[in-house]
Amino acid sequence: MRLHGTVFKYGDNVDTDVIIPARYLNTSDANELAAHCMEDIDPQFAGKVQCGDILVAGRNFGCGSSREHAPLAIKASGIACVIAASFARIFYRNALNIGLPILECPAAAAIDAGHKASVDLASGTVTDDTTGATFSAEPFPPFMQELIKAGGLANYMMLK
Repeated sequence: MRLHGTVFKYGDNVDTDVIIPARYLNTSDANELAAHCMEDIDPQFAGKVQCGDILVAGRNFGCGSSREHAPLAIKASGIACVIAASFARIFYRNALNIGLPILECPAAAAIDAGHKASVDLASGTVTDDTTGATFSAEPFPPFMQELIKAGGLANYMMLK
């Protein structure tokens, strides 16, 4: 699976309260969550993000509470993949559970916001299409690629 999009870039320690502020946790409606995704760090995010775009971040992305709303808000906003230097473990698991592709790739921090990028999930290759630079992440094993393609753990289990 190959993904292409415009890069949104954030720094280290982006926590779940920034991804989806607590004041919006009274709903689990994905579209409502998406409308408020990242608004405390980037108020224009929801209005700018397009389906297929890519989020690049620093270390410890998704730290904080274990709320499942955070990866759901990101996925529903249209982000096709999150690339970070590292992820908080509970965010990592929650993202995979809903089929949001995430890759750990510290070198991808060299990709600037607004650049076009592509991600090959099968090989773990991240390419800054604007500069031509390529970066390597650990690819997911085939069964995890199937889980992501199915749209998450629940959908994957229904196929089995």
